[in-house]
Amino acid sequence: MSIHHLFAKSPFGPDEIANLVAAYEDALRTLGLAQRDDALTALVAKKIIAIAQRGVRDAGHMAERAVDELRFPERSQFGTDHLAQG
Repeated sequence: MSIHHLFAKSPFGPDEIANLVAAYEDALRTLGLAQRDDALTALVAKKIIAIAQRGVRDAGHMAERAVDELRFPERSQFGTDHLAQG
């Protein structure tokens, strides 16, 4: 799926959209998402847009925040360590 249609519907200008696309590509690389038709890539794009709507404009910062917000916490934070103990 092309992500550009999501960015095109956003209230951002061409320069801002270029930053959104750069942040999106950077976040996908960091998350190891290569399949552009994967539903997770749309989630990443929507997260990038939401972060930009909060006033973040730097592509690197947008990507970093998106990755941080989309990563799952370590299993031990869920309190599931006791399951491995039997």
